[in-house]
Amino acid sequence: MEALAVSTLVVALAEIGDKTQLLALALTLRYRSPWPVAAGILVATLANHAVAGAVGAAVAAHVDPQWMRWILGASFIAMGLWVLVPDRLDEDEGPRTTARGAFLATTLTFFVVEIGDKTQVATVALAADYAPLIAVVIGTTIGMMIANLPVVFLGDRITRVIPLGLVRKAAAALLIVLGVLALLDGGELLHL
Repeated sequence: MEALAVSTLVVALAEIGDKTQLLALALTLRYRSPWPVAAGILVATLANHAVAGAVGAAVAAHVDPQWMRWILGASFIAMGLWVLVPDRLDEDEGPRTTARGAFLATTLTFFVVEIGDKTQVATVALAADYAPLIAVVIGTTIGMMIANLPVVFLGDRITRVIPLGLVRKAAAALLIVLGVLALLDGGELLHL
């Protein structure tokens, strides 16, 4: 139980204000489907943290930090530009993106963005400290969900009151700024 409790608390606190919370909001705005986005975050986190707990230390030893900086920076700039492109809806057809599409896009995007993130690093450290790997993975996943679910569900409601264009531009600007910061400073500001 200690591994589960400590893992949940550490990751929930580390995730507050993290770039993946902004990503969760951006995906919610993009797809306007909070349940598939939440499910995608859950699946991506389980997969990512399982990998981190099992082989994270070995991967970190072999991935050049410069490559991670460029991948992270480019990913955030691309995501920021993508958020700026509004969905084109035909009134009779409804949204182009299905719940399945939103789920798959969220799962893939969230998994990739979590690579090298502070919560993934925390998962590696926790797995090294605590023997029951499954408790660590479940705990870190619960911590991620505690931090991100309010963003997904409240973000969708807020955009019903605040003009979507304004929220989209603000989210895009923040993602682009994070991408530029990653490129300029090696991502240190993103991994406080």
